[in-house]
Amino acid sequence: MGRAIIALYGALSYLVFLITFLYAIGFVGDLFVPKTIDSGTAATSTAAAFVIDVLLLGLFAVQHSGMARRGFKGWLTKVVPRAAERSTYVLLSSAALILLFWLWQPLPGVIWQVESPAGQLGLYILYALGWLIVLTGTFMINHFDLFGLQQVWLNLRGRSSPPSEFRTTLFYKVVRHPLMLGFVIAFWATPYMSVGHLLFSVATSGYILVALQLEERDLVAAFGDTYRDYRRRVPMLLPLPHRRPKAAVDLGKMRKS
Repeated sequence: MGRAIIALYGALSYLVFLITFLYAIGFVGDLFVPKTIDSGTAATSTAAAFVIDVLLLGLFAVQHSGMARRGFKGWLTKVVPRAAERSTYVLLSSAALILLFWLWQPLPGVIWQVESPAGQLGLYILYALGWLIVLTGTFMINHFDLFGLQQVWLNLRGRSSPPSEFRTTLFYKVVRHPLMLGFVIAFWATPYMSVGHLLFSVATSGYILVALQLEERDLVAAFGDTYRDYRRRVPMLLPLPHRRPKAAVDLGKMRKS
């Protein structure tokens, strides 16, 4: 019965994530959903709205990055079953986003606005591509492990989760963090950049750059020299030619001679 309850908890956490993810596409793109990044008017002054938005972004950053650290995971598994640790992270991350969607205050002012229908179409295609990179990128590692379903399913069957496997398929051969690249593309690809949208894009992009430093440290701790070698060969975020360190080049020449 306990395993069944954990499995149900994991499934419900995933369902909440999926709804939140789909809502995020509409929220950031100012599309379809009832409350978006630019819809309505601020319930208070512009200065107060700015402070509220910054606090909401900061709350998500602290929760999302803090709970991802190895030390916090170790503490959390003393409170919840190990099989439910990832599902709990997914559920609370979704809750932080839902709170942001609910309390977000639109900020007036236009930074840029693309009037050309062709330009608008191109930016919306780029926007969709960003989210597509995010979603497909999760399946290139292990979508169901990333969002906690594999852990609760194996626990239901009385099996423990296998050790994490280091994989570099498709997008991961081009950049080390394609999910984050997809988010950055989606956050900036808009034909209408309001002040509020700019605040969101700058804050989330800055958070991604900081969080990736912490994530890289954890990956090195988990995979050691395997990840260090991968980091030398593949750029972190932008798919640009990655220059090999001089020492590595010299070593390669020595091996050929």
